[in-house]
Amino acid sequence: MESVEADIELVEKYNISGPRYTSYPTAVQFREADRGDISDLERYLAERNRLPRELSLYFHIPFCFSLCWYCGCTKFITKDQSRGDRYIDFLEREMDLIAPQFHPESRVRQIHFGGGTPTFLNPDQLVRLGRAINQRFRLDDRVEFGVEIDPRRTTRDHIRALNVIGCNRASLGVQDTNPDVQKAVHRVQPFEQTRRVAEWLREEGIRSLNIDLIYGLPLQTLANLDKTLKDTLSLDPDRFAVYSYAHLPQLMPAQRLLNREELPPAGEKLKMMMHAIERLTGRGYEYIGMDHFASREDEMARALRANTLQRNFQGYSTHGGTDLYAFGMSGISSVGSRYWQNSKNLEEYYEALEQGQKPLFKYLSLTRDDRIRREVIMHLMCKTVVKFSLIEKRFQICFRTYFEEELNRLKELELDGLIEMKEDRILINKQGRLFLRNIAIIFDRYFRETGASGTYSKTV
Repeated sequence: MESVEADIELVEKYNISGPRYTSYPTAVQFREADRGDISDLERYLAERNRLPRELSLYFHIPFCFSLCWYCGCTKFITKDQSRGDRYIDFLEREMDLIAPQFHPESRVRQIHFGGGTPTFLNPDQLVRLGRAINQRFRLDDRVEFGVEIDPRRTTRDHIRALNVIGCNRASLGVQDTNPDVQKAVHRVQPFEQTRRVAEWLREEGIRSLNIDLIYGLPLQTLANLDKTLKDTLSLDPDRFAVYSYAHLPQLMPAQRLLNREELPPAGEKLKMMMHAIERLTGRGYEYIGMDHFASREDEMARALRANTLQRNFQGYSTHGGTDLYAFGMSGISSVGSRYWQNSKNLEEYYEALEQGQKPLFKYLSLTRDDRIRREVIMHLMCKTVVKFSLIEKRFQICFRTYFEEELNRLKELELDGLIEMKEDRILINKQGRLFLRNIAIIFDRYFRETGASGTYSKTV
């Protein structure tokens, strides 16, 4: 397979702070919701659900047994698993508010449990939640059902419970297999633990496996990252997510517990990124873009080749055009031209539902310009080409006129060999897939007006 190559000088040039574009506009542009927003959302959903829709459901399980010091997720640290029962009580209340709004023929194509740690829930609680979902929604026969798993707190009974409720994809949090790195980030996880859970998954019939890794952690070196890749490749996963560690202690207080002096230098971190890409593509994985890799026969790799790949608040997806509804504290929904986020405070989330109200915290109604730019940015992030005619037909614009300034700014990226500009399209080459966020930034009106302002991670 053709590998992806990168020029270190280009990587250094374009390694700026910028959005990850799981949405456009990004969550930074969301504003606090008021009563008018709630009314607007109710009207919008009532109109949209007059027709059958394909649905994607996300459930945020915020609990963790212990704190990983690098983590920026919305979480609640506790060892009391009985809290899971109360939380499911309120997830059921939230589902009862949303489910009746759907057209009877709407189908759920995708389900994802994220966190926190979904396997904080015990096996009985997982079965209860799965059954609650099945009772309230019409699931497609081929629904894609993924769950994030912490191997440190997962038993074979957990895996059996996930199989019972229809889970068919699992993502194992690994990060790094080196014991010293694990101690430095407060996540000790012997690799044999990870291997055992991977074996249980396959033995119980959950065969699609993703591995999450992070590069740039304290005490991490190129050598031990290579060992981590070797270890995890031995599990023969279908997908890898290899994330760049973003040190943003002003936004993620847990990171203040890390020893900043132990973080690898920027140059070493960039070498890690390029080594991971070379190692995985050399083993036959397709580089999807940013931090995602998939085996050539995986649905995600096929979607990239077919230009049908999609992106939403959970990252890359093979299910385009679905309405995404998020349940649980902090969950972010994306339906048509509306984004909204649930309360990030657990007690406020409970209180709203006790009053029979949606736990709305932030809201955004997209303008026409937002929708046009979202379409372009999602094409850039997910496809190898942006055809002007597709945007023009959908929005009744002249692409070259509407984006005259942006096309001029792209000329520098073309000179650097990241893209090719044609009369009727933008082509992203192999090297350009390393810099997708930088290419997308060109079309981000809000970023141009406000800049990064310490909010975003590095783009490469």
